[in-house]
Amino acid sequence: MPLPVITGLGFITSIGNDRASVVRSLRELRHGFEPYVFMDNPALPVKVAGTVKGFSFPSPNWRDWRWPPQFAVDRELVRGLAPHGVYAICAVQQALAEAGLEPADLAGGDTGLFCASAGSPFLLGHFLDQMRATRGERGNPMGIVSSIAGTLNFNLAAHYKISGAVCGFVSACASSSHALGYAMDEIRLGRQQRMLVVGAEDMTTESILPFSTLRALSNNPDPVTASRPFDRQRDGFVGTGGAVALIVESAELARRRGARIQAELVGWGQAGDGYSVAASHPEGAGLREAMRRTLADARVTPADIAYVNAHATSTPAGDRSEALALQAVFTAAGAKPHISSTKALTGHGLSLAGAMEAAFCTLAIDEKFIPGAAHLGELDPVCAGLDLPRTSLDEAPRLVLNNNSGFGGSNVCHVLGLPA
Repeated sequence: MPLPVITGLGFITSIGNDRASVVRSLRELRHGFEPYVFMDNPALPVKVAGTVKGFSFPSPNWRDWRWPPQFAVDRELVRGLAPHGVYAICAVQQALAEAGLEPADLAGGDTGLFCASAGSPFLLGHFLDQMRATRGERGNPMGIVSSIAGTLNFNLAAHYKISGAVCGFVSACASSSHALGYAMDEIRLGRQQRMLVVGAEDMTTESILPFSTLRALSNNPDPVTASRPFDRQRDGFVGTGGAVALIVESAELARRRGARIQAELVGWGQAGDGYSVAASHPEGAGLREAMRRTLADARVTPADIAYVNAHATSTPAGDRSEALALQAVFTAAGAKPHISSTKALTGHGLSLAGAMEAAFCTLAIDEKFIPGAAHLGELDPVCAGLDLPRTSLDEAPRLVLNNNSGFGGSNVCHVLGLPA
């Protein structure tokens, strides 16, 4: 069976817009949060966001948009993009360069594209308001392809002339984890030689603030403590956006063309909670089963895992559920991997989260360190016995587990490993 490996990464995140910045932030536990006034209304209780620096989308008009000068984004292409599509183009450029590929190398049937985003509520709302205001007599011809949930795969597949498997995934916060898992299968089954996996989300009021009505967002106004997974005083997640791109190839192709392999994708698995449309199973049943299936697919034991990048978003119920699942899989087996949630630094990227954190796991393997559990003050008693280091560790993890969960109880996990 062909082995999928990662040869390129690209980052547009709250903690950095390039590999070096992201590694530094993860090692030094530098967060990407800033005070943020949603809807120009200081009376709103949500006051912090994981901002994406160097980008500006002040209006729905693409002519007003700005991005850092090191990224070449064609203005004609931008007409069909959402803000997160701009992030994605910038992330893909980095991933291609790191993998030693040219854009033309993506063209043809040997390369596929799997994407994840929730679309752009920012643009969709604008286009619908415009339609209503003109009673349907005016509209943007690019409105649909720039705003609905498939906008990433529409635009990236056309721009890069990808004619292999092309698909978008929508399973809420597990979306890009599903994209990566099924990309692995495309390579393991011999259907594709290379996959481009992209997760992205707008960093806008329209994408983040609606979670406040679910009481899912933190009301803590302090950027330093607003996101604190597994802490007893946590009160919700901090929203963020951005994009991460991963180049996944068969190990044979990567070696044949002399590419540097950063990590192997050893196994993946998924399981549903079958419990609630929005809340995690109180005992972490689905995530527990997803972890077990992933370890079985990877043919490893709990004791083999050196580090777990937890999904933990900093919500009271979600973190508790995951802690119980971790106890059931690892503590009960006498295993004690290091555990942290990098959302303490980035915030929760929604459907971006899985790809972003899989890329962080790749960095941990390739750069030989383990990110610490940032902002953790008083450990929730439910975590007793779990190893959550308060600082980053200069240890080279051989095998890493990445957890992600989404609405409806979608739980997806991956095992990544040190290249042979």
